[in-house]
Amino acid sequence: MNKLIKIVSVLAVLTGFTMTPLMADSSDFAGAYIGIQAQAVGVELDGKHTSAGDDTGEVTTGVAGRVAAIAGAEVGYAFPVSDTVLIDIGANYYSGDAQIKTSNTDTTATADVTFKMKDLMTAYIAPTFAISDTASIYLKVGYMEAETSTTGDVTQPADLEGTLVGIGSRSLTGNGVYIRTEAGMVDFDTISVTGKGAGGAGKNIATTSSVSATPLVAYGSISIGFKF
Repeated sequence: MNKLIKIVSVLAVLTGFTMTPLMADSSDFAGAYIGIQAQAVGVELDGKHTSAGDDTGEVTTGVAGRVAAIAGAEVGYAFPVSDTVLIDIGANYYSGDAQIKTSNTDTTATADVTFKMKDLMTAYIAPTFAISDTASIYLKVGYMEAETSTTGDVTQPADLEGTLVGIGSRSLTGNGVYIRTEAGMVDFDTISVTGKGAGGAGKNIATTSSVSATPLVAYGSISIGFKF
């Protein structure tokens, strides 16, 4: 959370240095805004499982995925820097969660593990280009973090942190109402968990077993909101 706040603060300062007087076209999109958002998220975990005994070791790799729908809110401010260009800085918060469960098909070992990420937050900067009085397109770069948790006989991973890249459009429909559509990807840092060896009979994951994964998220979203 502290890193998120720092990034928003830095982006705000940098944008302040680039501000110029309001221009005719860009001023249509300038100002503060707030909105609600619906998003479809595809989560892919490209992972590696390492199991080591006293004398031997085994490494397996695989990919797991899940699609989820989440809802959230956005708030930001668009600063005009020329007659057609703006710098938009803002933040998103998403409720809901995405969950992936792995199940052992061995009937003598039921050590299932569930991985969940929730409470996604994003800070972003988006160079925006006004193409008419009511339509604009933008590129977005941001930082995203998410809270993680697991169930099963494994340690808890660190929270996710990643880099977001997206592209989208924003249209004004009158009286300050806007509609935004966006698509992009988030590349998260690698996370890892280790067995605790305390799951009980048939649910025990050895402390010599570890799993690491690099989550990759693809998303598409639509927002509706109000520009002040």
